[in-house]
Amino acid sequence: MKNILLSSVSIIFSAGIALADTTVQSCNRTVTFESPPARAISNDVNLTEMMLVLGLADRMVGYTGISGWKTLDAKMRSGVKELPELSVKYPSKEVLVGADADFFFAGWNYGMKVGGEVTPQTLEPFGIKVYELTESCSHIMEKGKASIADMYTDILNLGTIFGVNDRAQVLVKSYREDLESFKAGLETSEENLRVFIYDSGEDAPFTAGRYAMPTALIEAAGGHNIMDDFEKSWGTVTWEEVVERDPQVIVIINYGDVTAEQKRDYMMANPAFANLSAVKNDRFVTLEYVEATPGPRNIQAVKNLADAFWGN
Repeated sequence: MKNILLSSVSIIFSAGIALADTTVQSCNRTVTFESPPARAISNDVNLTEMMLVLGLADRMVGYTGISGWKTLDAKMRSGVKELPELSVKYPSKEVLVGADADFFFAGWNYGMKVGGEVTPQTLEPFGIKVYELTESCSHIMEKGKASIADMYTDILNLGTIFGVNDRAQVLVKSYREDLESFKAGLETSEENLRVFIYDSGEDAPFTAGRYAMPTALIEAAGGHNIMDDFEKSWGTVTWEEVVERDPQVIVIINYGDVTAEQKRDYMMANPAFANLSAVKNDRFVTLEYVEATPGPRNIQAVKNLADAFWGN
């Protein structure tokens, strides 16, 4: 999978006229676009924000999968104020077809489920092309460890799909330079700072593994995800594993009905966690869902983590 998600443009000829078809790699598929989508739908806050930073709101007919779990902050609300939320959670095929969509930007467990009713294959007969979030490709194919480059790839491929390559390249260049400059000045005091990502769950914790973006964010900030050998994107582990690996910092993902403060209080009050280094030293840091998932806020997320880890 060395060439995953590399964009290319091929020229075809029909009736003596040259037509430029744009082709991108989406997980294990190549997807060809005869023209830029004009009636796009995105799922989830992070994917929707990728569309917005590229200035694509006027190419969209709506978005899905936000208010059923999360809230929009002021920045997001202003960006989508003219667009309807077509489904509060994962959309049905009927919702997408009914909106006369020609493009769906989603991912596996970001609006689509393996074997579900909404997949690239089920939408193809209706003329709806799908581009899959790179991070999510691990659900359907062999993929390397999560990387911030996954987010760069998605921005660049969206730029290719919608004909805004220059805009996408400028954005990605600015993200790269910002992160490289920050990391060059990052001062750490410990090697392999042990970090645990706490998403949700009391009986058993739901966390980020090897293929989820927080692993890459933590590493960029100078830490080490104690579950980076967990061969999943997101999934459930045991509290026994967490206790055994003794995290020095706990990163709480903030979304849903249970607040970050409530998650912290649960861990601080539970005697089973009393000897964890993070609990003894009250070292918790919160990332908003939109920061912890692939999207434009990933660079700031690295800075927030580094500040919590090292005071940078």
